[in-house]
Amino acid sequence: MKLVVFGLSISSSWGNGHATTYRALLKAFARRGHEIVFYEWDAPWYGGGHRDLPDPGYCRLVLYPRWDEVAADAIAEAREADAVIVGSYVNEGPRVIDALAGAGVDPLFFYDIDTPVTVAALRTGGAEYLRADQVPLFTRYLSFTGGPFLHEVLEGELGAREARPLYCSVDEARYRPARPDAELECDLAYMGTYAADRQPVLDRFLADVARQLPSRRFIVAGPQYPEEIRWPANVRHIHHLGPAQHPAFYSSAAWQLNATRADMVAAGWSPSVRLFEAAACGAAMISDRWPGIEAFFTPGREILLPESTEEVAGIIAGTHDDDRRAIGLAARERILAEHTAQRRAEELETALRVSVPL
Repeated sequence: MKLVVFGLSISSSWGNGHATTYRALLKAFARRGHEIVFYEWDAPWYGGGHRDLPDPGYCRLVLYPRWDEVAADAIAEAREADAVIVGSYVNEGPRVIDALAGAGVDPLFFYDIDTPVTVAALRTGGAEYLRADQVPLFTRYLSFTGGPFLHEVLEGELGAREARPLYCSVDEARYRPARPDAELECDLAYMGTYAADRQPVLDRFLADVARQLPSRRFIVAGPQYPEEIRWPANVRHIHHLGPAQHPAFYSSAAWQLNATRADMVAAGWSPSVRLFEAAACGAAMISDRWPGIEAFFTPGREILLPESTEEVAGIIAGTHDDDRRAIGLAARERILAEHTAQRRAEELETALRVSVPL
């Protein structure tokens, strides 16, 4: 089949988790014999050395400066495709959706990699990439978030015709245990772009722990952290690590921290791509707790869910290395069994199978 995707980015992983999500999913989808075209707004902040995959190889990438300049060709291509997906955070998303729906593009799907954030915005006037009145236009609403949120909120409150989970996944060929990098070795590490609603978890489970354990080493990797944040002396901040460095990053720390945005905690059933990627690399993980996490990892065996700074400090100082490695290995086995890109590509095929023979 031919699939046309309008997404935030596949060419640059800088400051977003969409790129690695799309890369893993669409690479596996292409391996199943499908043709893919990916339309991406040429955002200025993704250029200048931040475009780490200018030629994906497994899909045709169309970078465009403005929607008006590509709309006619994009709509024509979409009308000829077997399925079309519009993703969350697409620049000028409402215009793109109106144009595709107005042209009779069918079937038309929405892939929300930010579902709880999207819903919070729709409840207060609309997201910059989607209006509430557009939700019923989609054949299916594919969601990063699963659980009761699908039926109760997406279908019941917002009027989605059918909502299905399409969780993030891992390219297992790329994300696997790697040789530790001496520059990245530490006791606890975290990777993620700054978000104000995620920072309290980072403060409580990393910065405050660093203050309690001044002889230990900690790393925070990610862009857009305000300059006024004053990390403890034993916390190193790395502004950006490209995907090629991720396996070494996840393999070099004794523990990896997962911190979840507030809207996603409230919705539950919202595992991040970083969580899956770290697990695929065999990382021993510490996470904040949210509803549904037990559907993805078994607490105490595949992930640890402390409640306080003191608990995290105790885990770092008191867990035997054999026990820590066993947690990482168990998490990796869970990911390889349930959340590989190949598995998710099969689920995407099923989700797109409306009236299209595959």
